[in-house]
Amino acid sequence: MTSAPVIPFGTRLRAAMDARGPLCVGIDPHAALLDSWGLDDDVAGLEKFSRTVVEALADSVAVFKPQAAFFERFGSKGVAVLERTVADARAAGTLVVMDAKRGDIGSTMAAYAETFLSPSSPLFSDALTVSPYLGYGSLAPAIDLARASGAGLFVLALTSNPEGAEVQRAVRSDGLSIGATMLGHLAAENAGASPMGSFGAVVGATLGDLSSFDLDINGPLLAPGIGAQGAAAADLPAVFGAAVRNVVPNVSRGVLRHGPDAGALRASARAFAEEIREAVSV
Repeated sequence: MTSAPVIPFGTRLRAAMDARGPLCVGIDPHAALLDSWGLDDDVAGLEKFSRTVVEALADSVAVFKPQAAFFERFGSKGVAVLERTVADARAAGTLVVMDAKRGDIGSTMAAYAETFLSPSSPLFSDALTVSPYLGYGSLAPAIDLARASGAGLFVLALTSNPEGAEVQRAVRSDGLSIGATMLGHLAAENAGASPMGSFGAVVGATLGDLSSFDLDINGPLLAPGIGAQGAAAADLPAVFGAAVRNVVPNVSRGVLRHGPDAGALRASARAFAEEIREAVSV
């Protein structure tokens, strides 16, 4: 029996963005947010929070981005909640980008990749955030497995935290910054892919004018910073220029603070999605 062909993440993401809009909603159950929902900071609160977000939004948003650390802090029981959250979201038709920012070398990087990018893993996700700062080549095990499984990666390139600049804006001996170097590697990974490659960059929406960087990597640009961090949907064209069509804006607190009411969560997500749609269609 012939197995079905693997559909690359970039193809699936483009279809989801075109159908539902590009909004990515973070699932970030930190203690203060659980408290604001009237939930205890324990596994039961974690599970209630995550289930509510998925049930409220899975039929309308393109992407969920669970932050693994907020689940891992509860140990094995928290990881079990993360497994169910990923499975429920994907079963409902929403793509899942696991925000774990893994980065290592050799067999350890391969093990991280198998955890999140192997279809046989209970944590299998559509894409994974990774750190390239042990050298871009250290990501090879994750890149290879992502290609084989139809998953994707989002590589930290120009992040929204101010501290990131000391590494990402540092200039190499050839005059190219580290961030620009990462973007160049990703463009090479995505060369020839259609409608969009599967290897994206994390680029903060709060960074202002990025016209000195070539963001046209033929892949998605995961853009944190909309909402609570200070960026607005209307800022996206100025930040991302011609690459704005491939931007996946991430909103976490801006939507999640409206819980636990499912209707309020949906209304907030719809409002952000409409603002983003209007901004990127200009």
